[in-house]
Amino acid sequence: MTVTYLKKATRTAHSDEGDVRDAVAAMLAAIDAEGEAAVRRFSREFDKWEGEIVLSDAARQAAIARVPDKTKDDIRFAHANIARFAEAQKATVLDCSIEVIPGLMAGQKQIPVEAAGCYVPGGRYSHIASAIMTITTARVAGVRHVVACSPPRPGFGIPPEIVFAMDLCGADVILNLGGVQGVAAMANGLFGLPKADVLAGPGNQYVAEAKRILYGRVGIDMFAGPTDSMILADESADAEFIANDLIGQAEHGYNSPVWLATTSAALAEAVMARVPDLIEALPEPNRSSARAAWADYAEVILCGDAEEMAGVADTYAPEHLHVQAADLDWWLGRLQAYGSLFLGEETTVAFGDKTSGPNHVLPTSGAARYTGGLSVHKFMKTVTWQRATRAAARDLGVVTARISRKEGMEGHARSADVRLARFFPGETFDLAPAED
Repeated sequence: MTVTYLKKATRTAHSDEGDVRDAVAAMLAAIDAEGEAAVRRFSREFDKWEGEIVLSDAARQAAIARVPDKTKDDIRFAHANIARFAEAQKATVLDCSIEVIPGLMAGQKQIPVEAAGCYVPGGRYSHIASAIMTITTARVAGVRHVVACSPPRPGFGIPPEIVFAMDLCGADVILNLGGVQGVAAMANGLFGLPKADVLAGPGNQYVAEAKRILYGRVGIDMFAGPTDSMILADESADAEFIANDLIGQAEHGYNSPVWLATTSAALAEAVMARVPDLIEALPEPNRSSARAAWADYAEVILCGDAEEMAGVADTYAPEHLHVQAADLDWWLGRLQAYGSLFLGEETTVAFGDKTSGPNHVLPTSGAARYTGGLSVHKFMKTVTWQRATRAAARDLGVVTARISRKEGMEGHARSADVRLARFFPGETFDLAPAED
């Protein structure tokens, strides 16, 4: 059986990619040339912010004091889970060494970057969880200096609950900055800060484009587009769960794709029948976002069997992949392309987005074909080292000289030659490459 689309998207995540590159490039060039003055100008223009850029300790503590204890406890719960998972990730990558040949030791070390910049989105929603995900992960990785920024609300600043999360998770400095100007301030080391070695965190298309242009000058977590989610379900799945899970992800934005692949036509019809009421029951702006995402970007796909569903998932490579079907262990072993996998109806993507532990900064728009999400490894460098004895240098030198000459790199060859002559005086070596 070939897959059948019961609902087909009229747009994709790439359909509305505006040509923002020129605008972002112009802003970055202005910031490179003018520094903090340009950042302040863009902050006034886009954030409508006239206040301090670097959040003072007094303002930080005042914001924290406004956060209810119940909210603080909830943030602490999420932080503990996310930190625990990040610590387990870090334990999987170790320093090591090996004697490659007698007398030649080589190894690897894990070194965290010195400084990280964490972007926490603002706008429609207060993204508390994004602050926890990025800052906590950088800290667990061992980053020495962490800067966080988020769009300030006009006349108010960053929401207090985000400030509390930033403080709890270990942000050294908090910037009242959003958009391109926030990303550039961290990358360029403005306002007395160290230049970020790595930029991390989700954002809108302008933030994503700024990170894309800056990549190379700094490291980034990934290129990110609109969030997307897929559910794989068989006849045992609950239509109410699935409909709620799809709409819960569609509320991210008008261009956030959600997909259902199922082997049950009856389940598909039940989900499609339930979705409109769930959308209309949402408050604004969530309702408008979910309505547009469902109308233009959502798909419902009927498959012949589990293997066909798995093939669809591997092709789409979704950011979030949720299996609500029998034999979860089979799915865990079979699926190959996703940002994060959620197994069973007891699990939901919303848990991963907010509190459960694995990071919610994930590859979108099919990028899960070649990369995973944000982890401690994004803030660390795996570097190598080697040390040879003079005895080991004998064979290394001879072969290096011959390969170098075969390549035409005489300078490399002579670096080997001089050591052979010094370490083994009186010996004659065959240092010429083989004739063709």
